[in-house]
Amino acid sequence: MTVAATPAPSPATAGEQSGVRLARSRRNAELSLLLLAMALVAAYGATVEANLLDTVTPDFWMPAAALGVVFLGLHLVIRFLAPFADPALLPAVALLNGLGVGFLRRIDLGDAPVGDRESLATFAGQGGRQLAWTLGAVILAAGLLAIMRDHRSISRYAYTLGLAGIVLVMLPAVLPTSISERNGARLWIQVAGFSIQPGEFAKLALLVFFAYYLVRKREVLSLASRRFLGIDFPRGRDLGPVVGVWLVSVLVLVFEKDLGTSLLYFGMFVVTLYIATERVSWLLIGLVLFFGGAYLAYVLGETVGGPFANFYLRAEIWLDPFADPTNKGYQLVQGLLALGTGGLFGAGPGGGQPGILPEVQNDFIFAGIGEELGLFGLSALLVVYLLIVERGLRAALAVRDSFGKLLAGGLAFTLGLQVFVIVGGISKLIPLTGQTTPFLSAGGSSLMANWLLIAVLLRVSDGAHRPVTGAGGKAPRPSAGPPEQLHGAPTEVIKP
Repeated sequence: MTVAATPAPSPATAGEQSGVRLARSRRNAELSLLLLAMALVAAYGATVEANLLDTVTPDFWMPAAALGVVFLGLHLVIRFLAPFADPALLPAVALLNGLGVGFLRRIDLGDAPVGDRESLATFAGQGGRQLAWTLGAVILAAGLLAIMRDHRSISRYAYTLGLAGIVLVMLPAVLPTSISERNGARLWIQVAGFSIQPGEFAKLALLVFFAYYLVRKREVLSLASRRFLGIDFPRGRDLGPVVGVWLVSVLVLVFEKDLGTSLLYFGMFVVTLYIATERVSWLLIGLVLFFGGAYLAYVLGETVGGPFANFYLRAEIWLDPFADPTNKGYQLVQGLLALGTGGLFGAGPGGGQPGILPEVQNDFIFAGIGEELGLFGLSALLVVYLLIVERGLRAALAVRDSFGKLLAGGLAFTLGLQVFVIVGGISKLIPLTGQTTPFLSAGGSSLMANWLLIAVLLRVSDGAHRPVTGAGGKAPRPSAGPPEQLHGAPTEVIKP
């Protein structure tokens, strides 16, 4: 009897099978981490009810279950449309988003009369609205993944997105203060009870433009004219783009009265420029320009006033919040007291008094959570943010094209910088800003914009880890042809 030998799989087939196994293992790991995140959110909700109601209602699990269904839907979209994407991004963001919804429901319970707390509807109040915004944001992220099958395709619209980003940034500054100003900062568009913060979406549009522009111009911007203290500085005529973005950031600081937004836009441009050119001198020039502009605005606010007065007032509160603790410095003082009261381990979920904090659902949500979770709890949240940033940077290192590297690196840094600006403000490291804490604070604009940011990182990560097999099973090198061959996206590889 002769047995027919089974033909060995071709190298290309072996590569495809290996890719299928990699995709399946990544998505299974993502699903496991997602279930763990939702279990933590459910445990948080149960602890809040135990402390506020002295009992745990039979419905404590419903917000976590509703969030789990929403995130499971996005997981399925990723499984089919981006199977090689990083498996840690979705669970980490889902955990933060879920804890944000849980804390907002905790505020709703704390604000309700004691006798009515147990009967408060599960999806009522700020917690219910935030859950609805989460559904909308996740649908938006899934739609972006479905439309954008290759991250390089958006480079075709780089200049259009750049123009749209500038318009979105400056729009609140030219609108009447009655519909654009809130808490002293002109960052909003408020019409008929509906409000949107266009700057949240502007940062994504501008980052696409920055990445495309810097890939095109990085050889010119890398040229050095002179060496000083061991650092190569660029030529004077190449400072135009940096000076231009600096002027825009100063205008934002002055007319929109917000240091955080100004720092965010200028910082993401300078860091993306550093990633593209590997010149430390750009970081030094950026720091000098920004702090010089902030100090100039402070001096003009003291001497001239006018549009500079708001920044001067915020700087004065930052320097000595206890000079007027019951009025101008009240918010910062209460935030510092909340963090101090929390200590190392906190009062426990539902055991603090976050209702005393002004804007605890937005600007000061980190301080409210810190009172109940303590230093260890806040450190754990910061580690989750750090994980998201690290995974974004890892995708930037792994992706094959320069545009993807700058885009993912800029997005990851922007998220990290936003968290720094917020935590620095409530801890008195820097003056207070009007920024929201990503995925935690109440509101739809921030939530939607940041979920879109995560969708882009997922798409870049999928492209970075997707196996590419050619003839003989060998992975071909990235195309070295002209940028127009790949949807107008540059494909040269930045040296590490």
